[in-house]
Amino acid sequence: MANFIDEFNLCGAAEDNCSSLNAEGLIGEVKNGEKQAHFYGTDDWGEPEELYPLWLDSWFYQDKNAVSGDWNFNDFVLDVPTPTFHFSEEENEKLMKISAEGSLDDAPKQAISHPFSFASLGLLSHYDSRFKRFTVENQRNFIIDIEKEPKKVGCRKLSTEQVLRIAAARFIQSSQKIDDLSMMGQPYLSNEIQLAQDLLASAEKVANRQFDVATKLLNLFDQPSFKDGTPVERVVYYFAEALREKIERETGKPSSQELKAIVLSDIEDAMTTPDATALALQQRMPFVHVAQFTAIQAILENVAGKHRIHIIDFAIRSGVQWTALMQDLSVRYECPVQLLKITAVGTASKQKMEKTGERLMSFAETVNLPFSFKVIMVEDMLELNDGLFELDSEEANVVYLSFILRTMIACPNRLQTLMKVVKTIKPCIVVLKAVEANLNSVTFVNRFIEAIFFFGLLFDCLEACMSSNVAERTNLESTYFSQGIRNIIASEGSDRTIRHVSIDVWRSFFSRFLMEEMELSASSLYQVSLVLKEFACGASITLHKNGKCLILGWKGTPVQSISLWKF
Repeated sequence: MANFIDEFNLCGAAEDNCSSLNAEGLIGEVKNGEKQAHFYGTDDWGEPEELYPLWLDSWFYQDKNAVSGDWNFNDFVLDVPTPTFHFSEEENEKLMKISAEGSLDDAPKQAISHPFSFASLGLLSHYDSRFKRFTVENQRNFIIDIEKEPKKVGCRKLSTEQVLRIAAARFIQSSQKIDDLSMMGQPYLSNEIQLAQDLLASAEKVANRQFDVATKLLNLFDQPSFKDGTPVERVVYYFAEALREKIERETGKPSSQELKAIVLSDIEDAMTTPDATALALQQRMPFVHVAQFTAIQAILENVAGKHRIHIIDFAIRSGVQWTALMQDLSVRYECPVQLLKITAVGTASKQKMEKTGERLMSFAETVNLPFSFKVIMVEDMLELNDGLFELDSEEANVVYLSFILRTMIACPNRLQTLMKVVKTIKPCIVVLKAVEANLNSVTFVNRFIEAIFFFGLLFDCLEACMSSNVAERTNLESTYFSQGIRNIIASEGSDRTIRHVSIDVWRSFFSRFLMEEMELSASSLYQVSLVLKEFACGASITLHKNGKCLILGWKGTPVQSISLWKF
């Protein structure tokens, strides 16, 4: 989950009813926190407003007292209601065997209430209410269609998000008879929805520390075939793995040490060397191209007229993102580049970063571009200082922050140190690329719900965009996504290194350093729409503006943000 792994952040369902972007209507807007979004590419399950995602609809608020003191990302929380959840006898046959004492052998005598249960924070009911709002009529028609022509409608595949929504609705309201939400008995729908519903039940048991019961439920998902199954089956498989890891950590089993220090370093290390998976992502995923193109175009516009350019990249990885910039600068005859200097900053993988520099140096020679490369290694970002950089007053400095700030959320002191150094560098532009999701809650249940919907979207995207690259897709999911999911779900405290917050949170953080958000040019936005047309699944990529920030989404659901900043 880094660079292209974070950057492509992915696509959706098998069938695509999305429309293409056009020059007349490029971008929808969200102004001053008001929901005025106009999305492109939403399908026929409802209006765009009704598909508006949870993490942009559940507004963050900040403790005003926290502003004057040390800034903490945990001061930003979801402002949602906390309804009580009722667990019912009317659950499926497996779940009926679970009693209040946590036994799978005896059926419960009556419906059991869990006042501090999985749904008690309101997230599931939030998804459930959106599900009801935009699908009651469509779903009724859908059921009628299935009854009339089951084979024909069976080809009309539900997305993983839709399956999860239905499962959440059934999970919450299983004790009530709601015809519009019940799809029981529909052979096409029941299997995947039941899997998702059982997974939610397992997570609830973990949240309530009923680990023996949760373990027995998780055994239902121990099917190797799920790893190569549908997106829903794959999501269920990897989240079940994460719940097992959570139980091992909570009960102190030896295997729980596996993820403590290796997840982030392994992912970052792997991303430093191009491989078949990275190549497939570069070729197939529109998100990668759109994000890279937007960032490079913004940089080119802000260094126009500068002969000496210094790019400071805090997550260079393979460095492939800079080849297009180098190509463009090499043919800028009206203002020839005297020197392009790239400084890569990192805390690990020095040799691989140097290899990246060698590849970039070789490429610079092929396009006849004056070029230099330097690696700055620090053991900890707390050690970073401006004296490490070879700054020149004649150079235009650019700071590139691509999916790197989220690695420091667990330690705000590192973030503050980095930003103070960046301010001292005096860049003409700071480029921020980030995942647009809320996966930083201190509460396990919040993270689980947000994560399963988010990764469900990504698995759908991979299914659609990498259908001809099954081996690379499988490697991506089993290696990178699996570790990321386990870290988000199973880890706590400083061990939880995979974290994401929304652009609204980053704005609040940047405001402490008096940073000003910059506008993306109309030209770059138009050219982005042209890039999307080069991809078979490009029509499913949606663009809208949140303030001055560009949000990339999959069929209306935000996935990634790109914003420009200056001091």
